[in-house]
Amino acid sequence: MEASGSFAGMLRSQRHRVGLTLEELAEASGVSTRALSDMERGRALGPQRRTVLLIADALKLEAAGRAEFVALAKAGRARSAYLAAAPGLCELPGSIGDFTGRAAELAWLYRLAEEPVDGPHVAIVSGGAGLGKTTLVVRAAHGLRDRFPGGVLFVDALGMSRRPVASDELLSRLLRALGVRTQHIPDDAAEKAGRYRRLLSERQVLVIVDDAQSEAQVRPLLPGDGRSLLLVGSRRLLSGLEAARRLHLDPMPVPDAQDLLGRIVAERFDPRDEDLTGLVELLGGLPLALRIVGNRLISRPGWSAADLVDRLSAAERRLEQLSAGDLKVAAAFGMSYEQLPAATRQMFRRVSLVAGPDFGTALAAVVGDVGVHDAEDQLDDLVDLSLMGTAEGGRYRFHDLVRLYAHQRLEVDEPSGTVTAVRDRMVAWLLETMTAAGLWFEPDGAQSRFASAEEADQWLRVESEHWLPALGAAALAGRHDAVVRATSALHWYSDRWVDWPRWAEVFMLGHDSAERLGDPGRQAEFLNYVAWTHTLPWRDKRNVLPYAERALALARAAGDLLQEAWALAYTARALGPLGEAAAAMTAVLQAADLFEQAGDVDASCQAWIERGDLQLRLGDPDAALASFRRAQQTVDDPASGMTTTIADYTRPHVLIYLGKALGVSGQAEAGRAMMQQALDILEREQQPLEYAVALQALAALYDDGAVEARDNLLRAAELYDNAGLPDAAARMRAAAAEHGPAPR
Repeated sequence: MEASGSFAGMLRSQRHRVGLTLEELAEASGVSTRALSDMERGRALGPQRRTVLLIADALKLEAAGRAEFVALAKAGRARSAYLAAAPGLCELPGSIGDFTGRAAELAWLYRLAEEPVDGPHVAIVSGGAGLGKTTLVVRAAHGLRDRFPGGVLFVDALGMSRRPVASDELLSRLLRALGVRTQHIPDDAAEKAGRYRRLLSERQVLVIVDDAQSEAQVRPLLPGDGRSLLLVGSRRLLSGLEAARRLHLDPMPVPDAQDLLGRIVAERFDPRDEDLTGLVELLGGLPLALRIVGNRLISRPGWSAADLVDRLSAAERRLEQLSAGDLKVAAAFGMSYEQLPAATRQMFRRVSLVAGPDFGTALAAVVGDVGVHDAEDQLDDLVDLSLMGTAEGGRYRFHDLVRLYAHQRLEVDEPSGTVTAVRDRMVAWLLETMTAAGLWFEPDGAQSRFASAEEADQWLRVESEHWLPALGAAALAGRHDAVVRATSALHWYSDRWVDWPRWAEVFMLGHDSAERLGDPGRQAEFLNYVAWTHTLPWRDKRNVLPYAERALALARAAGDLLQEAWALAYTARALGPLGEAAAAMTAVLQAADLFEQAGDVDASCQAWIERGDLQLRLGDPDAALASFRRAQQTVDDPASGMTTTIADYTRPHVLIYLGKALGVSGQAEAGRAMMQQALDILEREQQPLEYAVALQALAALYDDGAVEARDNLLRAAELYDNAGLPDAAARMRAAAAEHGPAPR
């Protein structure tokens, strides 16, 4: 409603009191419907006395109410001395006909317009270039016209231009649009803002300020108390504006993006065209890019969607192709880029070299060649201008098209030698840090720049999208010593993150660099690590053999007893499940003898476990129990010479095998108790995949049809699903089904 002290507000409230529509009041008073509507909307501030008396009679106002009504009209006539209608000023642009999506955002804006507020009613819609802020705000304003009888006013603040509109000029435009005659607009900025707020308090007006540059530009336009709403669109977050409600636009979800492109090109294309889907995937949900692509397609009858997919597929040409007339994605990004200080522009360009989808402040500081605190400030500036987004854990991320623009600016604005130096510095830092992190998990417990094993583990996981490409880049640059050193440092850590699917790729990079260095022993070491990745319970064991065979030959050529032994051990670990237990036993006994010669207690313990597993497969559970107990004794004896960390890792696996052997020996209850000990350790150590393996082994110790077996298998399936191993999960569910249907 209008402010209670205004003529417009009283007219509306009294009309509602007597239950009349505008048309009925017009008929009763003899005043036209249009004139009454203008009065209620505040466009006619003080009608003539005779008109006011006619309306008062029709409203059946009593003496006190009648006197107030006439007095408010008289005050309005006094104000109208400096107010005049200003048709066309600050007119709202038209809404786009093919608007689609943004349903949640529109609903948020509609709800906001209805909410009562205590103080200024302000909302900020922020987001990067091309995300459709103006389109959304204009669409919402058209839908809200009826809720703002005092009018809807739109001003473009030109915040991204070289000459943004000053707040004083914006106030003058809005005052003229509100009906203030030019000669009555105060010169003093504070008086001007005060008159603007008073007019908004008397009416219910929606004011839209598009493309705002800063808080200082917007702050004088904040309304006072009342039901008027200021809606600000900006690429900046404008976080300094107090008490504002905020809506930040992200790229459109894929279904909405497909719908938008389909609507734009509907006259020529079937929205279900697979190539249209391919275009959407290339554009990352950016509405401006979708509109440009759609306009290009409908304006070129000879083109197919597949033609444009081909043009856009080359990342280095994508931005060039995203232009149609005066619509250019690169130009939209460029307006934001030019707003940045020189140091922040440099950071923006250089972080485009980072390979992963998001990154932390430390890596940004390395590529920016600045301190961590300076990097944080510069990245926050980029977030504030919506050239960068934030990700979980205080990290930062690019939109794909913004990254391409940043990389183009890097190539244009910095010498090629500088770019090469920045990239080399980043690669060197990543390899040094991954090496330091990996050393935490070496048997000797070597420490590094990390404060704890947990911190090192977290860094390796989170930064894997960066250090793995860096490893490849170092190999291409011929830095083979660094590649070998870094890859070798991850050997023991890989046992901690067994479900990561890219270990084979890592160790093959180490092998290739060792080959370039002419080091057959290291080649054998890394091939053995690759073989290990295929021995994991959910992998196909046939893939182990070619790597183990090649490692064996290289180890023998290098005279490396330990790698020769591991090649034999991995061969045995593959042959057993493949039904060749006798050949596997021969290999594991040879491996055990070599481990013994090398004096490697840790490896010897693994050989006893493997020997026991093969004895089970060969039908000798008593011998298997003896082998597993020998391994358990080694693990549990502090004086055995076994490395503590490796003993801790091995202990639950020994318990699992002991449980299996007890079950085969007819001691199922004792076997289940042993398995439960293993599960307790694995749960405490947060080893979900080993936990799943133990659940599968435990299920085998129950009778057919046992509910416990089914439940353990279903829980194992869930863990495999969580680890991204759907085939293993399917096998668990199939095995669970053999024990009866799952409860509903």
